[in-house]
Formats: sequence, structure tokens, C-alpha cells
Amino acid sequence: MMEANFEYVFPTIRGVQAGAEHYVSMCPLRLIPRMFLFNEIEMVPELRAQRQLNRARLPEIARYITDNAADYVFSAITASVDGSVRFQAIGSGEKESRMGTLHIPMDARLIINDGQHRRAAIDMALQERPELGDESIAVVLFVDKGLKRSQQMFADLNKYAIRPSRSLGILYDHRDDRAELARLIVTRSPLFGAVVEMEKSNLAKRSRRLITLSAIYTAKSALLSGTELKAGDDRADRAIEYWTAVAEQFKEWALVQQNDLKASEVRQDYIHSHGVVLHALGRVGCSLFKHAPKDWRKRLRCLKSIDWRRANKKLWEGRAMVGGTVSKRQLHVTLTTNAIKAALALPLTEEEQATEAEFTGNANAKKA
Repeated sequence: MMEANFEYVFPTIRGVQAGAEHYVSMCPLRLIPRMFLFNEIEMVPELRAQRQLNRARLPEIARYITDNAADYVFSAITASVDGSVRFQAIGSGEKESRMGTLHIPMDARLIINDGQHRRAAIDMALQERPELGDESIAVVLFVDKGLKRSQQMFADLNKYAIRPSRSLGILYDHRDDRAELARLIVTRSPLFGAVVEMEKSNLAKRSRRLITLSAIYTAKSALLSGTELKAGDDRADRAIEYWTAVAEQFKEWALVQQNDLKASEVRQDYIHSHGVVLHALGRVGCSLFKHAPKDWRKRLRCLKSIDWRRANKKLWEGRAMVGGTVSKRQLHVTLTTNAIKAALALPLTEEEQATEAEFTGNANAKKA
């Protein structure tokens, strides 16, 4: 609220970090775009205290707020106050002295150190849903000590921030129907239950898991692309049916399930459990459902005729591997798809044909 002496007054909790006071308060969303500044003028990095605003991210964040108005969650915005502030405690006791009101002159600048994209997205969301303006967000305020300190705050706030793995994001995301479907496939399939890594998106060399949840998510999306099935259970049943049939072609997968073979040995010696192949198999399955709806299981038996060993560089080098290392790039997904389709006598799309022609042409040129 504003008082007659032209101050913003926030109910506040006072704390101390590194010997300096800082303040935690709540701010109505409608005031966030007005009060908290982000210098959007093009400046060289050394004269800024934040990263440049990535406007491409804003619509997605704003939609997150408006589409989930009943249960969205935002972490606190961190800002520096460039001006004189006055904290008035509610009492003199140990607890009472930490709580009170923070008085900020209206001519002071409140510059965001962390949360500029949240600020801009809130502004965008309020244009569509102005009623959200009465809701609030936590704000952590520091007294500004100049550009050098602000830059250090940004570096410190982001130094140890680690984005959760894609698999963990899929596991915990209950808004995304596609994530829900991936979890259904894992929990209902007798194939995946014991061999899927649910938390990490990259498997350690000695991991006992064979496949990651994120790889299943991607492969499942490719498999069901363009499908007429709408219900989640029907889509899950189709996917489980397909992947169960695929697993029957790879005896190594069964040996891992039976604890007769280590998952690490399979990943080391073969490529058929790696993300690039799973993604490709998803695309192949989509093609099978379209071109061989009645005998797709029979066609899948041809997977056994493929030499899936890493040592088979004649087939996989340049397609699924680069310099002996498995690659998940889209180019290599397409080239791997092409190799599998050739073994299953499936037609290539125009895009796949173009990619194959370029790859074959380059390979022949190198031989020449």
C-alpha cells in the first residue's frame, strides 16, 4: 500500500545473511510489473546485472499461470532496492524485532536479480486474467550495493541451480497427459518395470537399469504420432503391446530382466537399448501401424536379422554412432530409422529418403 508520504509499505520479515540485512515479503501480482524493473535496453553483458530477457519463453510461462490458475506455483523473486529503506519492527522482543513493515520510497528503484522471466510472464498473464492481480508472490529484497554486487548476486543465485533431469520432470509432471501416458506404459508393462531408470536421463556406466523414462517418453510419442486412439488407457495398451513385441526380438533384454546378464554389458556391447534406437523404433512402429496394420508383429521378427552390436561399424557408424559413440541427434534418429525400415521392408518418407540419399552420397564420396 502507499502512504501519504509517498512510500510503499510492505509487511516484512527481517533476516541477516553475510552480516547484512535482507527482507522477505509478499507482493500482489498486479504490482510486480509496475514496481520491479528489468533493464530491457540492449547493453553489453558487463554493464548488466542479469541475463537478457528471452521473450520466446514468456508465452509458455504465462500460459502455465493462466491454464493452471487454481494450482500454479512460483518461487520467490529476488530484487535489490536502490534507495533508502526503513524497517519498522512491531516490537522489541527477539521475535517481534524480526517482523514489521518495510518502508520503501516511491522514487527508489527495485531491480530484479533473479526472476525477470517470471515478472514479464506475470505481466503477460494479467492482461488475459486480470483477476489474478490480487494473488501474491514472495519477494526477497536486498539493499542495493552497486552493479558489482548485483552481478555477484546473480552469479551466486544461479551458480548451484541445477535443472532436474528430464526423466524426473516426466515422473513428477501430473499436468502433461503425455508424461502420464509414459508412466502408465512403465507401470503396466511387464517388460519395463524392472529395467527403467525413472529419475536420471543419462545412465551411469555401471547402472543396473537398461532404459530411461525420458527415452520411453520420446519413443512413445513417436510411436503414437498421428494415431486415432484418444483415450489414455487405449494408447497405453497399444504402446505396451508394441514394445512387448519389440522386446521379444531382443534376447539380451530378457536376460537382463532375469538377472542373467548385466544391463551395463548390454549397453556397452549393443545399441538396441539406447535412446536413438528406441526413438527410431517408435517411428518404425508408427509406420508399421499405418502400412502393415494386420501383420506388424510378423514384420517385427525381422529385427532379429539386424546385427545390433556396436562392433558392427559398417552399419551403425554414421547412422547411430559417431566415432564409436552413440548419438541422439535427430539426423542419427532418422538414419537409424531408415536402416530398421529397410530390414522390415517399410517405405521411407520423403524426408527420410532425402536424408538417406545425402548420407549415402557422402559415404560413397568418402570411399572414392
